[in-house]
Amino acid sequence: MQVKRILIAEVNWLGDVLFSTPFIRAVRNNFPDAHIACMIMPRIREILEGNPYINEIITYDEKNLKKRKFDMAFLLHRSFSRALAMYMAGIPERIGYYTFKRSLLLTEKPKPPDALSMHRAEFYLGLAKSVGLKTDNKGCDFFISKQDSVWAATVIQPGRKTVIFNPGGNWMPKRWSKENFIELGRILLSEFKDNIRIVLSGSAKDVELAQEINSALQNKAIITCGKTTLKQSAALFKKSDLVISADSGPLHIAVSVGAKAIAIFGPTSLKITGPYKADKDRVVTFCKDMDCRIPCYNDKCADYKCMAAITPKEVFETAKRLL
Repeated sequence: MQVKRILIAEVNWLGDVLFSTPFIRAVRNNFPDAHIACMIMPRIREILEGNPYINEIITYDEKNLKKRKFDMAFLLHRSFSRALAMYMAGIPERIGYYTFKRSLLLTEKPKPPDALSMHRAEFYLGLAKSVGLKTDNKGCDFFISKQDSVWAATVIQPGRKTVIFNPGGNWMPKRWSKENFIELGRILLSEFKDNIRIVLSGSAKDVELAQEINSALQNKAIITCGKTTLKQSAALFKKSDLVISADSGPLHIAVSVGAKAIAIFGPTSLKITGPYKADKDRVVTFCKDMDCRIPCYNDKCADYKCMAAITPKEVFETAKRLL
């Protein structure tokens, strides 16, 4: 059967969608003439906007799939309901990792590898390889427009180093503390004086946190939290001299656009969700061995000691070298 129309049912989280972009690229390279659509949650569709390997982005609409007449579907999410939707839509080839509940709904159902033994991007690429698709050895994709780049240039001041702090995170144990960012900012401002500009980046929910950090820095930073799209943030990361962040979607976007970055990890795994295919001369990771199990993914942790063990002084020394 000639494959003319392909649907990729995406995963649900910003970082995971970004880690799926090598898979999308592999599908395009193996089916250069096919119409490729990605079905994704509305809150994260911006990650895939502008991606030249995709013809169409569908905000989750499982009821109207049948009329779209897809020949093949890849299910990156291990959901039963999404497999059922592909089956009900009459898509002839339905490819996804095996689970007991949905096995009868899939036409190709390879046994999943151990997801805890490999990077998330490799886990998704494994699905492509299992059905004979060729893959490359490149990193993740995030595409920005000329307009976004022009906007970012208005924030960057020629002659001053621009360092971006991304202090937020979707759960507290993954965050490097406010106090650490404040101390790091003070050291940078003391060392570089008027030759550095600190930008506090994040979503609208991070505004209060950014204001507290900026206040402690005598309002010498710029706050972009809640004022930018993901694309604008990515353009700013790309034009900056350094991005400093814990494990988060913005960190992985920064790495994807080729920014220099310091990645601070604690309760999550570098092996699974660390910077993917990053240039080690441009991206430095911190993760300390502790007397507790690391990674632990314990969102009820009381002391965050794995993150606290990473000091502003050692992050500064690395930042100074990268700058």
